[in-house]
Amino acid sequence: MRGTTVPPGTPGLPTAAGDVPLHRLEVAGPGDPPFAAGSFEAVGPLSRWGRPHRHTFYEIIHVSAGSGTHVVDLARWPLRPPHLAVVVPGQVHHWEGGKGPEGTLALFTDDFLVDHPGDREVLRRLGERGWFALDPEHDRSVGRLMAELVAEHRQRAPGHESVLRSLLHVLVVRAARLPGPGADGRDPRAPGRPAAVSEQFTRLIARPEAAGWTVRECASRLGVTPGYLAQAVRAATGRPPGRLLIEARVYQAQQLLAHTRLSVRQVAARTGFADPAYFSRFFRRETGSSPGDFRKHHSHHDQSIEVPPARA
Repeated sequence: MRGTTVPPGTPGLPTAAGDVPLHRLEVAGPGDPPFAAGSFEAVGPLSRWGRPHRHTFYEIIHVSAGSGTHVVDLARWPLRPPHLAVVVPGQVHHWEGGKGPEGTLALFTDDFLVDHPGDREVLRRLGERGWFALDPEHDRSVGRLMAELVAEHRQRAPGHESVLRSLLHVLVVRAARLPGPGADGRDPRAPGRPAAVSEQFTRLIARPEAAGWTVRECASRLGVTPGYLAQAVRAATGRPPGRLLIEARVYQAQQLLAHTRLSVRQVAARTGFADPAYFSRFFRRETGSSPGDFRKHHSHHDQSIEVPPARA
């Protein structure tokens, strides 16, 4: 989606005094999938950044060596490899002290989950758990999947995007089966009220009926003022709630285009647009392609999802 990916070498988004830097996913060109995989060295120095920062993308990290601490929001996870870590968009994290880490990363945005829409919720839950100690069997299994992701991403053979999405789906599903969090089952996190409100907001806007809601309407449903909602969401994610509402709306449209036979006019109506032409302009602005072109490249009607009736 617009603003979540950038060409290599693009400067980071400017931040106001006291704000946490926001990193976007670097992709080689506008036609490239919003996905990257490789070692810490291949991904670049920001992959080991020692300053707190946020992402517009998901990050799955297989830590195979190193020492120090991985800090995610208020949690401090000591490195005792092997580990698997999952960082979701908006979380604040950095690496602190010690040597390393070493291992492999997979980076991707919401756009890349269009073939497996359920993975978005699974990743959200994985982000809540965050940190997983791996026994030898799980370490080998995760290592093989990460190596395949890296190889497919590097070789770019015909059909590599669909293979990457399938491998990523397997990795996400298997990660959800892992015991956790941490090596001893203890959870060092201490969520506060703003984080809880932000989490409730994230769940709220993922509901199909939320299409077209305003920040004020969301705040009313959560029982807080619009100002408090804006502060809580920005504190937890580094981004304004209005931007997240737009991205949730685009994501819902992508799912309907890819997995149903609804017309563009019907998709527009389901996502809160009375004017299909305006919806098409909005969709192109946010994704870089028209609804028709997106459907042509991502249609999976043989796996159609059930669409509830439109609400009055």
